[in-house]
Amino acid sequence: MAKSATKKKPTKEPDLFDLPRTGKSSARKAPKASSRAKTSARTKPAARGSSAEAGYTAKHIEVLEGLEPVRRRPGMYIGGTDEKALHHLFAEVIDNAMDEALAGHADWIEVEMEANGFVSVTDNGRGIPVDPHPKFKSKSALEVIMCMLHAGGKFDSKVYETSGGLHGVGVSVANALSERMEVEVAREQQLYRMVFERGKPKGKLVKAGRAPNRRGTRVRFKPDPEIFGPKAAFKPERVFKMARSKAYLYGGVEIRWHCDKALLKGIEDVPKRPRSISLTD
Repeated sequence: MAKSATKKKPTKEPDLFDLPRTGKSSARKAPKASSRAKTSARTKPAARGSSAEAGYTAKHIEVLEGLEPVRRRPGMYIGGTDEKALHHLFAEVIDNAMDEALAGHADWIEVEMEANGFVSVTDNGRGIPVDPHPKFKSKSALEVIMCMLHAGGKFDSKVYETSGGLHGVGVSVANALSERMEVEVAREQQLYRMVFERGKPKGKLVKAGRAPNRRGTRVRFKPDPEIFGPKAAFKPERVFKMARSKAYLYGGVEIRWHCDKALLKGIEDVPKRPRSISLTD
């Protein structure tokens, strides 16, 4: 009777985290002297004071200030530079307006899209503070909020009990990644205005006249083609869906929608006339 064939045990693939085996089976043949010499020559570290060390000194250590880190590495803050990341800028700006509504200080938010690529978000909340910041006395609170990371009123519950977005980061990141951003604030019957380009102020905060029947904040901005590419532009259908979702999130706010007709050619799912969006829509 023929003997049954013995099955070979499957060889185990080596695991990076396996413990070393003991005994003869783990013994390895000693490498030849010539191969040891070659390996030693390849792995020998450079001598101290060599040109390699001279190429890495204190002068090569960069310290990025202000919003420069955002422009250098936008993906760390908004996840990339694609279409989704571009629309994250709008999300951060409208989140600030929504926080005013959730706190009971605003009951409408207006979103407007212009044919020139600008988008504006306006609310009737308290308005971003414009008085000098106690720590940076030469700068208004508005400039600090717009130009410094981790500056805002959402780190404790004294101003906002609930809030969305990247606390102290969101709107400054949107500013850093915008070709131009214009901010208007109406507080105490006075209108203030400040302009930024690629995150840097184009002058100081200025008084723009009286505003007896107005209050709140308006942020008008356009994404920077240096970051998002020459064809970068907000998509009406995407912006409309994002704005509508805010109305569904909180029934106490009215979203007012305006979009230039030139942007709506061939688009069916976006209102072509100004309209209000509420929870009942």
